[in-house]
Amino acid sequence: MTPIDTALEARMANAIRALAMDAVEAAKSGHPGAPMGMADVAAVLFNRFMRVDPTTHDWPDRDRFVMSAGHGSMLVYAINHMLGYDDMGMDQIRAFRQMGSRTAGHPEYGHAKGIETTTGPLGQGITTAVGMALAERMANARWGDDLVDHHTYVIAGDGCLMEGISHEAIDLAGHLRLGRLIVLWDDNGITIDGNTDLSTSTDQKARFAAAGWHVQQVDGHDREAVAAAIEAARADDRPSMIACKTVIGFGAPNKQGSHSVHGAPLGAEEIAAAREALDWPYEPFFLPDDVLNGWAAIASHGAEARANWTARLDSSKNRNEFMAAQGQPNEAALRSAIGEYCHKLVAERPKVATRKSSEMALEIVNATLPNTIGGSADLTGSNNTLTKGMQPIRSGDYSGRYIHYGIREHAMAAVMNGIALHGGFIPYGGTFLAFADYSRPAIRLGALMGVRVIHVMTHDSIGLGEDGPTHQPVEHLAALRAIPNLQVFRPADAVETAEAWEIALLSESTPSVLCLSRQNLPAVRTEDEGENRSLRGAYVLRSTPAPRDVTLIATGSEVEIALAAADLLREQRIDAAVISAPCFELFAAQDRAYRQGVLCDAPRIGIEAAIRQGWDLMLRPEDGFIGMTGFGASAPSPELYRHFDITPEAVAALARQLIEGKK
Repeated sequence: MTPIDTALEARMANAIRALAMDAVEAAKSGHPGAPMGMADVAAVLFNRFMRVDPTTHDWPDRDRFVMSAGHGSMLVYAINHMLGYDDMGMDQIRAFRQMGSRTAGHPEYGHAKGIETTTGPLGQGITTAVGMALAERMANARWGDDLVDHHTYVIAGDGCLMEGISHEAIDLAGHLRLGRLIVLWDDNGITIDGNTDLSTSTDQKARFAAAGWHVQQVDGHDREAVAAAIEAARADDRPSMIACKTVIGFGAPNKQGSHSVHGAPLGAEEIAAAREALDWPYEPFFLPDDVLNGWAAIASHGAEARANWTARLDSSKNRNEFMAAQGQPNEAALRSAIGEYCHKLVAERPKVATRKSSEMALEIVNATLPNTIGGSADLTGSNNTLTKGMQPIRSGDYSGRYIHYGIREHAMAAVMNGIALHGGFIPYGGTFLAFADYSRPAIRLGALMGVRVIHVMTHDSIGLGEDGPTHQPVEHLAALRAIPNLQVFRPADAVETAEAWEIALLSESTPSVLCLSRQNLPAVRTEDEGENRSLRGAYVLRSTPAPRDVTLIATGSEVEIALAAADLLREQRIDAAVISAPCFELFAAQDRAYRQGVLCDAPRIGIEAAIRQGWDLMLRPEDGFIGMTGFGASAPSPELYRHFDITPEAVAALARQLIEGKK
C-alpha cells in the first residue's frame, strides 16, 4: 500500500474548508460550519477508503457516500469537484445555491453525478443509507463477493440523530447486522439554537451500542485516529458508528465552535483570518496543483478498482443475470403475465377486498420479476404483501425477498428509497393508509428524487369499520395527491388492482401508492377490453345510450356505489354515466380532448369516502360531492356508509338536485 502523505492529506482537508467558506460567502447564504468541521474526517475517508470512479459514476460496486447532514452540502460539492466529476466544474462551485446550478443548498439526487441521495430533511439520509447497505447485503447474497463488495458511509450530525426516524433506522440496521454501514457522527455539540445541551442529554454512543452497533469515539481532527477507527469499523460485522469529536467551523479562529458558524457566511474579515490560520494563502476558489493531484489520485485508484470489477463481471457466469437486475424490469413479460391474469379475472369476477386483489396480483408479479423485494411494517397479514415462497431477510441471511420492517413506517419508506437508489431491486412495502402520515416525509423525498418505490396502503377508508376514526383515513388521499410526481392509485376491483401494479412497476422515475380496501368489493370490470384502462387514470366504465344527464365519478370501493346509483337513476329515466378514476395523476397527464370526452359537460358528482379536497381536477365549483366532511367513527362498515350518507340513494338524490338546478 502506498504510504500516506499526511501533510498533503491535511492540505486536501483544508481545500474542502476553503471551497466551503468561499462558496457560502459568494452565495451570501449556506452552512460552512459542518464542511469545515468534518473536512479532516472526509479527507481521510476518501483518501484512504472510498472507491469511486468519476468517469463511471454509477458502476454498481462503488462505495456509497451519504451526507445525511445535507445542509453541509458544500463538503460534497467540494469533494466531487476535486475528484474530477465532469459536471462539477469550478463554475458550479462559484454558483452555489444559485438558479440553474447543480450545487443546490442541499444535495439533490439527479442534479449531479456522485450524489447518491437527496438529503436535507434531517434523519432521512442515515435511514436511506440503511436501505443502501441492506441492498448491498441482499445483492451480495445473490451474486457473491466478486460482484458485490462495497460499503456505505454516512456523515450524520446531531440533528440527524435527534430526529425520530433515526431511532427506527438505528434499531433496524443493528437488528439486521448491516456490517457494511459506517456512520461518522459529526459530534460538534452545536445546533442552530446553540449548544446541544439546550435540548438533549442522550448518550448517543450508548444508544447505538444498545441497538447492536459497533461504537467508537475519536478526535475528528486527528486523522490517524479517524483512519484507525474506520479500519476497525470495516473489520467488524456489525454496523458501526464513529463519534468524531469536532469543532464546528474548524479553522475560523473567531467563530469556530459556536452556533454562529453553523448557517451563515463567515464574512470577509473572518475568511481572511481563516486563510491565515489554515496557512492557505490563495485567492478564493483557487486550488494548488498538489491538492488537485492528491484528489485526482483517489479518482485514479477508483478507476482501477472499477476496471478490475468490470473484468470480474465480464468473466462471471452470472453476468447477464446481474446486469438484468440493474436494468428495467422485463416489460414484455410483465405485460403478458398481467394481461393473461386480467383475462382470467374478467371471466371469474371475484368479489374480494382490493388488499386481497393486490396479493393475488403480487403472486403473478413476484413469479415474473425475480428482483422485487416485499415487506410490511408489522402488518403482513393485513397488507397481504407476502406471496408464496418468499423467505424473510434475517441477520446473516440476506437471500430472502421479504423484509419485516417492524413498526417503523417512516423508516420503511426511507429504507425502500435507499434500496431503489442502490439499484438491483424493486422494493414495495405495506402499512395502513392512515399511517401514510408517518411515511410521508420519505414518500415526498422519493417523489422528489424520482425513484421506483411502491407503497401498499390498505384499510383505505371508513370501510375498515370497527377500528374507528384513528385508523380511518379521510384526508390522506388528498395529502398524497398533493405530492408532485407521486402516483396515487385507488382501484375498484381485482382487474384495476392488477393494472395498477403493472403501471407502478413500469414507472421508472415515479413512486406509487396503492390504496386498498379491507372490505370485499364486487368485480366492476366485467368485459375483456385487452388493454390496461387504468393507464389513462380515469375512463368511462358505464356509458349511456343517449347524451348523459349526469356524470358519476368514483374511486375504489365507491365505484360500486356509483353503479348502483346509476341503476336507481335509470329507473327514473335519468341517464348517468359512471367514471372509474383509479389514478388522478395519470388522468391529469392525458390530453384535454380525452379528459373532456370522459367528463363531458353534464353535472358531475364525485364519490369517495374521503374529503373533497383535491377533486378540482374532476369537479367544477357547481358540481356535487358525496364523501366525508370530518372524521369517521367506530362501527361495522355498512353502518358507517349509511351514517355518513355515502349511499346510492344519496348520490341519486344529489344528481336529481343538480339536474333540476341546471334547468
